[in-house]
Amino acid sequence: MGATASASLDRFRPGKSTLLYGALLVNGELALVLLYFALTSSVPTDPLLLAYPFVWINAALWGVSRVDLPSASRRQYAVALAVAVAYFLLLGGLGGLYMLHGHGLGSRIAWLSPGWGPVLVYSGAELTVSLFPYKVVGYGALAYLVAVTILDAARTGVAGLLGLLSCVSCTWPVAATVLTGAFGSASAVATAAQNEPYGLSTVVFVSSVLLLVWRPTR
Repeated sequence: MGATASASLDRFRPGKSTLLYGALLVNGELALVLLYFALTSSVPTDPLLLAYPFVWINAALWGVSRVDLPSASRRQYAVALAVAVAYFLLLGGLGGLYMLHGHGLGSRIAWLSPGWGPVLVYSGAELTVSLFPYKVVGYGALAYLVAVTILDAARTGVAGLLGLLSCVSCTWPVAATVLTGAFGSASAVATAAQNEPYGLSTVVFVSSVLLLVWRPTR
């Protein structure tokens, strides 16, 4: 038991290359933010708020890089893909990437600060889409990690699948989208970030990635 737990935790220890690429990534993100505010002549009011999207993006990239897609049959891949797509749509619907109503305002790009934006916004008669970069990357990563979890569970038979259904690491990510909440109408894109509990939802998101990478219920 101790050896197994130690082996699982070893996956969280970053190697030298991971630290190097991570440092380059963070420095690049910082430079991008500074360039944005230099070009727009805006003044950042909350540095912590600027960091939240990059925490999501970096955690998502780290999580995807730490797992390998298991070998499986075509049928198992198809099932995992279908569940992953449905899971992404569930997270996107709860998290405000899209809403099944609109105001017919058409499409535009909202040039928010890096991470928050640029946001592709579309508002049709019956659909509103607000593609925040950090949410697209974050939810995509969670969907991929859930697909990997499904393929792992399929190799262990019925018991594994039953464990997957009750696995907190698969259901916990949904809480992140509920806590973040929908962004409202397309006209509210620029002010929505100031009204949401992003600190708490970021903690939930990061813990979701950690659980889906570790998968302690295996």
